[in-house]
Amino acid sequence: MTDPTALPFDTLTLAFDLAPVGLCVSQHRVIQRCNEAFAAMFGYSVERLDGESMAILYPSQQEFENVGARGYQAMLETGHYTDERIMRHADGRMFWCHVAGRSLDQSSPFACAVWMFEDISARRPANLDLTRREREVAQFLVTGQSSKQIAKHLNISPRTVEAHRARLMGKLGVASAPEMIARLIGAV
Repeated sequence: MTDPTALPFDTLTLAFDLAPVGLCVSQHRVIQRCNEAFAAMFGYSVERLDGESMAILYPSQQEFENVGARGYQAMLETGHYTDERIMRHADGRMFWCHVAGRSLDQSSPFACAVWMFEDISARRPANLDLTRREREVAQFLVTGQSSKQIAKHLNISPRTVEAHRARLMGKLGVASAPEMIARLIGAV
């Protein structure tokens, strides 16, 4: 007798394809399958992204590599990874994105992973012209990390982080660190 609570394969495919958030299955950070919401979020067709390196979605190759290194380590330790970061649309504009992923095999995190991407730019606009390093520092600032913690993540000195924070404050037109964080997270 068939389990009446089991969903047929077609229903699962439909759920993946019509999910209201971007979904992606990757192997070694190459997109194997994504849904329409994922493709549309980045301004591509599903077909265009099939077999493409996820690097195409990042503002720079260095950010792709840095996030990959952090994600790999976290997934190796826990089997999953989540963050909020600035990503790049096909037209070149930047947007904030909440990302969560889970590996099929914790001992080989990128061999096969399932990712969820959610565009959060409605609550966190990314309309500034930031450098790669400013984007990376901003990513950690919004999580409440100190300059020392950020420096450790990015393998730079705390003084360099402070310089990037100062430039961010200038670009945001704010006078204090709390005001800067509020602007970065879209609270003001």
